[in-house]
Amino acid sequence: MWSALQGRVSNRLARHFRAAPHRLPAHAPMVSFTFDDAPDSAAGEGASLLEAHGGRGTYYIAGSLIDRPSDHWHGLSNDAVVRLHRAGHEIACHTFSHQSAANLDEATMALEIERNRNHFRDIDSSIKLENFAYPYGLASVWRKPQLAKIFRSARGILPGVNRDVIDLQFLRAAPLVNFEIDAAGVDRHFDEAAASGGWLIFYSHDVVDAPSPYGCTPALMRHALESAQRRGMPIVTVAEALRRIGA
Repeated sequence: MWSALQGRVSNRLARHFRAAPHRLPAHAPMVSFTFDDAPDSAAGEGASLLEAHGGRGTYYIAGSLIDRPSDHWHGLSNDAVVRLHRAGHEIACHTFSHQSAANLDEATMALEIERNRNHFRDIDSSIKLENFAYPYGLASVWRKPQLAKIFRSARGILPGVNRDVIDLQFLRAAPLVNFEIDAAGVDRHFDEAAASGGWLIFYSHDVVDAPSPYGCTPALMRHALESAQRRGMPIVTVAEALRRIGA
């Protein structure tokens, strides 16, 4: 098991080692809304808000957290996963046990991914986990090449708009988290995406009126969705965004 310091160093190195560089097409701004660990409120209120604004989201789920309580929320159920999938939302991959990629060797990472894929395949054989998000936002310079062979993309939590030449295995994402951003901050990210023609990704967890330190209120999410609509910016899943940029 790596130390916390080694994990942070590996994450920092991963920012600069491009495992899958890809140039975005000229001026095609778009936005994706993503949820990690998938609390039940993300599958409920979060999905409802997205659908009401003509969008769909990407849900990075660890199979071991399905239908389990945590300190901040209750995990969504297998039935909720199937409902999301059939409504057009994307089901995507965390490690099965929600372990950090920085703590896993190649064999253990492969096992974690296979366990997660098997879990979702068992509940609906049409669910294909094509994209990955690093648990806790911690990437690994050693696991990036491995993940590049398995997934179309991997998302972190380094803020910023994905623009110009991007690293598909270290996608940037801005927090849609009330403890970290307000409506003005959300608008600044949209302005940058619109000006640069980039791909803006938000990440969050729960969607409730009194959110955890990792989630957002329905009001903040609604503001972000309306900001996208005012700018005529498509609201797409990560999988759809990758299709649009030819990745």
